[in-house]
Amino acid sequence: MNRRRILAAGVAVTLAGCVTVPGSDTDGEPPSGEELVRNAIDTRRHMHDLAARRNMSVETADEAVERVERVARQPPAKQRIEVVESTDPDVPAGSVTVTNRGTTWEYNPKTELVDKQYHPNKVDTDRTRLVLENLLEEYRLSYEGTATVDGRKAHVVETKPPVEDVGPAIDLVVGDTTFVVPLRATADSDAMDVTRTVWIDDEYRYPIKEQNTLTVDGETRHDLTVTYEDLVIDEGLPAGTFTYDPPADATVETDGRKPAGVFDSLPAAEEILPYELPEPEVPDSYVLDRITVVERAENVGGTTATLWYNDPNVIARELYVTVREYQRFDPDVLEEIEIDGRTGYRSSGKRAQLFWTCDDVSYEVGCLLQDAPLEEIAASIGCQ
Repeated sequence: MNRRRILAAGVAVTLAGCVTVPGSDTDGEPPSGEELVRNAIDTRRHMHDLAARRNMSVETADEAVERVERVARQPPAKQRIEVVESTDPDVPAGSVTVTNRGTTWEYNPKTELVDKQYHPNKVDTDRTRLVLENLLEEYRLSYEGTATVDGRKAHVVETKPPVEDVGPAIDLVVGDTTFVVPLRATADSDAMDVTRTVWIDDEYRYPIKEQNTLTVDGETRHDLTVTYEDLVIDEGLPAGTFTYDPPADATVETDGRKPAGVFDSLPAAEEILPYELPEPEVPDSYVLDRITVVERAENVGGTTATLWYNDPNVIARELYVTVREYQRFDPDVLEEIEIDGRTGYRSSGKRAQLFWTCDDVSYEVGCLLQDAPLEEIAASIGCQ
């Protein structure tokens, strides 16, 4: 099953969950579009879980499809999507996608095939929050009043990209998956008009509906609408929501390297490791979430252990410390620095990383956010 397609021509949208934020228009003055999106970003940053029934419809010049899904999420990594109704041939009713920190299952009832992908050391970004931040920073926002969505009062915000951003492709997000939507070759960028309208729930201050429309010379080429019904936020989810048991008659195909183990303490992980693990000094807001151990292929050799720390109060605020029996980094392409009297190397891309070696062991400290004191954490590790 290809979850990256909603139909062959392709188009997409972003939507996720919420927590309660006090309204800003209680004094009679309506909130601005910028204020509403800021509220949504703050809501997303501190959200724990959401559950909803999601309705999605896509119309193009050639066809129209609809899909109804039951959605449960615990950002940034965990989600469960069950397709209840669908006219989309690529995602039939009965399709299931379940993702947790280490594994993704995708079930296609037509083929009776389950694709099980291991990703024990995947760094999880909060794509929905990044999209909201992009709307705030790059788009022109206008407040268009209020409307009722699923019986709830919502504020309507129309967003328009900067003129120079209307180009040959649109990069959108559905849930936590990125879609790149190519436009037809016949579309003249000067004649295109892209509109994204977001309905932000008045009570929770979070998107509850979104519509994306692409017109060329006044003709609608793509129109996608997503709406949440029966939305519940931070009320907890049933145990086992983010695990999956394939149907007995399904064929399971696996991809990625299965971890040798996932542990909640250093002593437990060290029982299967050929080396001791460090006890780094991390900021007080971070707690140890898990330790993953992955063994390389027999013809390559080597074991990798990763200590994952996160801030339980902020989504996707995560850092990690990795110990390897082999050197993965290339010093020639990194910035050389000094770490507590030792030579280290820094990478400053989207993910901040520090690397160094000590005897026969290689270390890496990294994070997605740029506010973690990586050099101090690295200095606290020393040589084991």
